[in-house]
Amino acid sequence: MFRVLLTGDTVGRAGRRVLEERLFDLRQQREIDFVVTNVENAAGGFSITARIANDLFAAGVDVMTSGNHIFDKKEALELIKDEPRLLRPINYVPTLPGSGVWTGEVNGSPVAVINVQGRVFMPPCDDPFRAIDATLAALDPKYKIILVDIHAETTAEKQAMGRYLDGRVTAVVGTHTHVMTADEQILPSGTAYITDLGMTGPHDSVIGMKTSIVLERFLTGLNARFEVSEGDPQLNGLLIEVDEETGRARRVQRIQQTM
Repeated sequence: MFRVLLTGDTVGRAGRRVLEERLFDLRQQREIDFVVTNVENAAGGFSITARIANDLFAAGVDVMTSGNHIFDKKEALELIKDEPRLLRPINYVPTLPGSGVWTGEVNGSPVAVINVQGRVFMPPCDDPFRAIDATLAALDPKYKIILVDIHAETTAEKQAMGRYLDGRVTAVVGTHTHVMTADEQILPSGTAYITDLGMTGPHDSVIGMKTSIVLERFLTGLNARFEVSEGDPQLNGLLIEVDEETGRARRVQRIQQTM
């Protein structure tokens, strides 16, 4: 059985710390073969840097997905050109650097990771459903284990993607909202699904940001500058057991670990 851990949006220093301090032991204890982490908020809540990427790879992350904040730091534009393990959504403008797909072999099993972004209440991008169809059509049939991160705002769009891809991929997991949902399941044709993986970061916060600042924005309407919180670091994610021969999910379990 092949075991995959997908973790939700890594937010700021607190999110990085919990991965650096908990991921190695978690991989050993649960015999995890492969880890995918969304990192679009890893550097102070916005984007990622080369140093942070290297630290997270060293901590045990295998592939990094992202979303609408990935290019908020100019450094990420250069980093993503040379680092195939760092993805940006497949349905971005094709002239942008980077790729939305990673493929490789893990413990003898071919694995593919696909990153796609939703369109509802999100910055403009191409149709994620057509983009996924084109990506899967171009993928070598040997890739049975296929993991999809849909970075999207609405539950409906993420659920629709899960149903659309049921039986065609191993897992469809949602990211972006930073709040873990309780709907982990295996869909009828064998695809693991959860609407949102949650947040690997400071849970004494409002979606990772300091509560006082978020409240000020809501109460006054003034655009006070967001600051990442530090309190109550937690790791949120989904552990999936996969049949390597078929690529079908056999078991799913939500993972929530504190420091």
